[in-house]
Amino acid sequence: MKKIAVLLSGCGVFDGSEIHEAVLTLLALSKAGVSYQCFAPDIPQLHVVNHLSGEVASEQRNVLVEAARIARGDIKATADLEVSAFDGLIIPGGFGAAKNLCDFALAGTDTTLTPAVDHFIRQFIDAKKVIGFICIAPVMIPRLYGKGAKGTIGSDADTASAFCAMGGEHIEAKVADIVVDNERKIVSTPAYMLASSIAEANTGIEKLVTEVLELA
Repeated sequence: MKKIAVLLSGCGVFDGSEIHEAVLTLLALSKAGVSYQCFAPDIPQLHVVNHLSGEVASEQRNVLVEAARIARGDIKATADLEVSAFDGLIIPGGFGAAKNLCDFALAGTDTTLTPAVDHFIRQFIDAKKVIGFICIAPVMIPRLYGKGAKGTIGSDADTASAFCAMGGEHIEAKVADIVVDNERKIVSTPAYMLASSIAEANTGIEKLVTEVLELA
């Protein structure tokens, strides 16, 4: 049986993992008869957002502790990865991907990955294993793979421009599309960068999971 790692960035669209995208990913893996293990970096969140008001709250939370909510407590720190146990990796979106996994939300084209996250993901790349990037998570692709790596965040002009400025090759895509870089074993889909409903987000995520499993 194949086993896929899922990298989470907290819990909640504005400061962590997009919950729908994370759950739909886990559901698609489970329906495919594949086992999975959730991971998250054991680091403080950039900030905490009140998801009712949209305002930044005056408190601090831990990415791993918050992500454990989505994983029903079955989660490991990125430092505990044994990459040989996995066939691939999927990274759901949400602002946490651009705030906690990397600093794209603040730094734009000067993006750097959080050290623990960079080390975690590069173990999959070095082992030539497939990685799926959802929603805003693909902004990490150029930093991880270098010049010419293909991916999509959908059609947002500013984000696509930043993707290309960092050395990636952005492919415009619709909500139900996936973009595959076969040479580098990268799969990406826009999900809530474009989706207007959970059903729309699910279409691309299911395709991404299917392609990740095929490339694995």
